Amino acid sequence: MSGVSTRDLPVPALARTGLLSWIATTDHKRIGIMYMVTAFAFFFVAGIMAMLIRAQLAQPNQSIVTSHTYSQLFTLHGTAMIFFFVVPFAFGLANFLVPLQIGAPDMAFPRLNAFTYWIFLLGALTVMSGAATNGGAAASGWFAYVPLSGIKISSGLGQDFWILGILMASISSILTSINLITTVFIYRAPGMTMWRIPIFTWEMVATALLVLMAFPALTADLGMLLIDRRFGGHFFDPAAGGSAVLYQHLFWFFGHPEVYIMILPYFGVVTEIVSTFSRKPVFGYVGMVLAAFAIAGLSMGVWAHHMFTTGAVSDPFFSAVSFLIAVPTGIKFFNWIGTMWRGSISLTTPMLFAVGFLLNFLNGGITGVMVASPPIDFHAEDSYFLVSHFHYVIGGGSLFAIFAALFFWFPKIFGVKLNEYWGKVCFAFEFIGFNLTFFPMYFLGVMGMPRRVYTYPNLPGWGSLNALATLGAAIMAVGVIIFVVNVIVSAIRRAPVPDDPWGGFTLEWATTSPPPAHNFDRLPPIRSERPVFDLRQSDLGSQRKR
Repeated sequence: MSGVSTRDLPVPALARTGLLSWIATTDHKRIGIMYMVTAFAFFFVAGIMAMLIRAQLAQPNQSIVTSHTYSQLFTLHGTAMIFFFVVPFAFGLANFLVPLQIGAPDMAFPRLNAFTYWIFLLGALTVMSGAATNGGAAASGWFAYVPLSGIKISSGLGQDFWILGILMASISSILTSINLITTVFIYRAPGMTMWRIPIFTWEMVATALLVLMAFPALTADLGMLLIDRRFGGHFFDPAAGGSAVLYQHLFWFFGHPEVYIMILPYFGVVTEIVSTFSRKPVFGYVGMVLAAFAIAGLSMGVWAHHMFTTGAVSDPFFSAVSFLIAVPTGIKFFNWIGTMWRGSISLTTPMLFAVGFLLNFLNGGITGVMVASPPIDFHAEDSYFLVSHFHYVIGGGSLFAIFAALFFWFPKIFGVKLNEYWGKVCFAFEFIGFNLTFFPMYFLGVMGMPRRVYTYPNLPGWGSLNALATLGAAIMAVGVIIFVVNVIVSAIRRAPVPDDPWGGFTLEWATTSPPPAHNFDRLPPIRSERPVFDLRQSDLGSQRKR
């Protein structure tokens, strides 16, 4: 391999072995792995909570758990999935991949990088440890609306633990974003111009900028809530001149951009996979990049579409911006289809999960456009229609992209390729189970079933549709178990895998699997956004000349 030597570039310390080496590491690859493993651990915890929720709702008038226990499960499930799984997994994947994709030896601030992981873990454990306090864990929902999260209703320490834990996770996200942006703008390899950066890295830059704009509002909101609860503040107390609607404004100023923080990284994942397994360059590369930043920008102006029914916002304005944000998202779909069009498509497990992502996210996007219309939202608000919509975006979208990323980059991260047959079986269980779980909820919402309730009366159709949803959740759980078994068996067998098993295009496939401590022995010449493809073509040309 010819090109630029990395011998003289600064490199992290050589890899050591043992538990202490992982605890003290500043290597971006190890930190990325710790992020992803920890995120998956919280996914399992949140999944168990989801199964308890679905068991409670499987039939009318059940009492498997009490109403307060259900509220705790509901709160911790949503909190874990959003704050401790989907977003941290994206940051973990970015930690591992971004320096490799731009030809850097490490992140710009390695010690800060390690700090962000440990404060994220401490925050997550703080939230969960609230369950051990008197009164139990937080039970006001992952959104913690006042007055539900106020001291009069949530008097226990669990809600305070929740606030402190989310504050720590927010700080972790903000610092990680600063690190990512600095790394991409300063540490790119020679030849890696801005318009040669891989799409996944571009999406992470857009995500990081969005975090810097959105998370401070959440930090301020939770800080004010903690002051109200423990220091006699009245920010959100109408009786003392405060405003409960102010909490919603600040929360959703974070909350709706957060939806795109949870999806933009996975747009990048799907783009890389679709391009690789279509054997084509990304169709409309520049349009893909600009669409990502258009989504990020517009997402800062749609927060109040969660507040149509409050009467405190301009419904026509926020409805119009909500419709407008569908345009750059539609551009991405057009580009994905264009990338696959007349391509030599290989339906590997990563590609199947990527296609599943497209189908599910399209469903969630269309229903998102529906509830962006205030007259429809007035009827769908606080119903299971919104539960289905949200899960099709984040579950059917981000979750499927996470599985796609794991199957795609697992050989690069661990030097082991997961079994393709069982990967496809896993996809079948996840796709069927997911749609069986959440599609019936559209009908439940239309029939008037409210969300956030722990039981419901025996009304026509409610019981049977909820039973279908619970069956679907069980099928999804089987799919997750198959995935875990696949990982364990593949790790034990450790079948040899080449450095580039998929014929990838981007720079991470130019190094060994797993990469060395310094990432690259030598960098290939970078003359386009597909340097590894260019290298293969150059090598093929040299062989033909011989």
